[in-house]
Formats: sequence, structure tokens, C-alpha cells
Amino acid sequence: MDIKKAKKLKRACWIFLIIYSFSFFIINWNDVSWLFNYKEVNGLISDFFNPYPSVDAPSMKSYFYPNHSSQNFSAPQIRVKTAYTEKTSALEIPKIGITAPIVFSVSAEKSEIQKALDSGVVYYPGSVYPGQAGQIVILGHSAPPGWPKIKYEWVFSDLENLASGDVIFIDLNNQQYTYLVKQKTIIQRGREIPAENSTGNNNTLLLISCWPPGKDYQRIIVIAELKNP
Repeated sequence: MDIKKAKKLKRACWIFLIIYSFSFFIINWNDVSWLFNYKEVNGLISDFFNPYPSVDAPSMKSYFYPNHSSQNFSAPQIRVKTAYTEKTSALEIPKIGITAPIVFSVSAEKSEIQKALDSGVVYYPGSVYPGQAGQIVILGHSAPPGWPKIKYEWVFSDLENLASGDVIFIDLNNQQYTYLVKQKTIIQRGREIPAENSTGNNNTLLLISCWPPGKDYQRIIVIAELKNP
């Protein structure tokens, strides 16, 4: 084969490779688009960990389980019926097929919470426990369509599919607590969660993530209440 034919063959191979690669990405875009969203999703870190802008994280360290303070135990107890579960620390949302570990970070530093979110959903500092009057806030990542199910970056991507009456379970210390969804709301990033979402004598659960999935524009909040006997 002379040099001229070799060059033509090499060019033809390059053209084929380019066309094949382009066609592959077009056909499989939903499965590979996450590759191009790393910087965008990484940007969720800023402002994600402070749904309560008035709360200074270092001042909340004493509230983290298991390094809890006596103030956690001062919340009024609610009469509630639980079921036995083999799970010791998990969040379950049957409608959207979610079972994720609940992570109680040992620190309120953003870097530590970020690390904890890789392992599941995070109990926010200052939250009461299931069965106590007050509010529980659980944070979880969301991701754009096609994001691979690695770590737990995708765990709250489908919160928008929840509706009033849907069931959420918190499994803690082999006791399963049942919550019923009451409403969903979208708020601007950095805006404080309205106080009226927490009712005085109920145990209220708030699931919070970025909205829309994979975008750091707003926050979606799913509000549920503990099911009483």
C-alpha cells in the first residue's frame, strides 16, 4: 500500500470514528448526559446545606445524633404506634422506590455533611426524633435525567412524584414510623422554610432537595406528618 492510499484510509477511519461517536451520544444521550453535568451538579454544594439561613452550623453541633444534647429529649413525646423493622437507620419511600440510609453526621461542617450525603440522606441538625413534637428535616441530593445511580446523588430526584396521602417510613433503632405526605412546595434558594409548616403538637417531616433535579435554582420540600394511632 502506497503512502497516498494509507493517508486516505487513515482519514476514512477518523471520519467513521467521529460519525460513530456523534451518533452514539445522540442515541444514548439520556444515559451519558451526566458526564457533561459534573460542574453543574457539583455547584449544588453551595447554599444546599443551609435550608435555614438563620441557623449557624457550628452552633448546632450539639444537636447531632448520636452526640445529642439534652434539648433533644426535652421535646414533648407523642403517642404513636410503631412496627418492628430489621432496619436501624433508613428512609423508605415506596412510591418512588427509595430505600436509603439515614446518616447522622458527627459534625455540622459543610464538608462533613457533603461527605455524609454520598452515603445516604442526612438528618439536619436541630431536628427532633420521630415520636417527638416538632420538626424533622432530611436532606438529599437530586440529579438530572440520566445520572447514574452511584452513591446517593440521585436519591431525591423523584420527590415531585409524591402526592398527598403517600407513605414515607423512617426506620430508627428497629422501630418503623409511618408518615403521610400532606403537601409539596417550591421555595427560592436561601429562603427560610415557613414556620407554619411545623405544627405545635405534631411530628412533621420535611424532605428537602434542589429543584429542578440537578439545578441549584430552587428547593423542593415534601411535607409529611407522623401517623398517629
